[in-house]
Amino acid sequence: MFKPTRLSFTLAALMSSAVVHADIEVPLGSTQRVTQLFAYPNNCNVVCFRPWTLEQTAEHYLNQSLQRDGYSRAKVSVKNHEGQLAATFSGVPDSYGQPLTALLNTADLAYQGASKLNSDGKWAYNWYLFLPLGMALENRKSIELLHFPPDYSLTQAQDYLESATTDRWASLLTDNGVPATETPAYQTIIDIAPIAAPSNAGKDLENVYSYFTDYQTRMVSELSLHPNGSLPMVAFGAPVRSWIKQQYGQTVGVLGLAQISPAAGKTVSVLGANHPSYIWYAASPDTYDGNEQQADDAGLKVMGQDLSAACWQAGMGQKPASDPNVLLKACMNTWQVTRKEQTCELFYTSVRNLTPEQANAKCATPAIKTQLKQLKNTAPAPTITAPVL
Repeated sequence: MFKPTRLSFTLAALMSSAVVHADIEVPLGSTQRVTQLFAYPNNCNVVCFRPWTLEQTAEHYLNQSLQRDGYSRAKVSVKNHEGQLAATFSGVPDSYGQPLTALLNTADLAYQGASKLNSDGKWAYNWYLFLPLGMALENRKSIELLHFPPDYSLTQAQDYLESATTDRWASLLTDNGVPATETPAYQTIIDIAPIAAPSNAGKDLENVYSYFTDYQTRMVSELSLHPNGSLPMVAFGAPVRSWIKQQYGQTVGVLGLAQISPAAGKTVSVLGANHPSYIWYAASPDTYDGNEQQADDAGLKVMGQDLSAACWQAGMGQKPASDPNVLLKACMNTWQVTRKEQTCELFYTSVRNLTPEQANAKCATPAIKTQLKQLKNTAPAPTITAPVL
């Protein structure tokens, strides 16, 4: 009922690419502008990890978007015409340049905010302006609202969707029926701090939100209000859920639902969720003075919450017109009651790194069976001291 199928995605991709015309040229802007917005050079100083030119860097991210939009045969070429860069696309609809142009125009606001942050003396030496490049521009299924991208996604991977956080959530989407090749369509990310930074920078980045207000709100409006209707949004982690409260006046706890209005007369369903990496801290025995049973109990609870949130995201992404409340209740019942043994096994295989056989045996022990009986609980897992992610 809630599982997107490969067939439905394939048909949608075929329909979206049915009307394909001649090559289209999309202006990207001046050399200076493209350098600023495409984080160039990504990882190059004296000795270059990847010695790409500015044009190759832009092509790299635009090719990622083509693949994630389902245009596997499309091509893009970026050329410099007397200091002005333009991207030429083949194999895409005539309208494909519109969302790219909108993204870059909104990205200008992020650059302005980052420049002001730097002029105020608040920019750290190991931060990088990193905008959500390379994700689906057209065929999005849902929006993920997160705090900030990790630095290695830029400096090492040159891929906004290459991180421990996005990988874990992608695996939860596949557990809910989304084929692994299609998870990028569900993972269009908006980071409220568009700054690639070390994983321990979360607390510092909480103090920069106001510099990016115009960028944040326009991104939410442009990406969530799809031409075919509003897309579902998942707000990951306490800082992001607090930002929703501050910006839109809506409180969203873990597995809490809210409606926000990014534009007049338009509403978007938002589900609160744990940060995808929260489980590593919540389930750490170190958090409980080495008590592994307490750590497992907390981890099982978070796993049930995370699987339920991913289930809602997958279901709403497949059928945006679904009743979000009804779907959420069904998802919680699925993972916290009907399939709670599978929730347990997935925790032990993905977090504790047990084999499927070992996980099955672990979940059959009396102590774990007792914990599973108490699994259905919408309240957040115990609050712990953990990095702000």
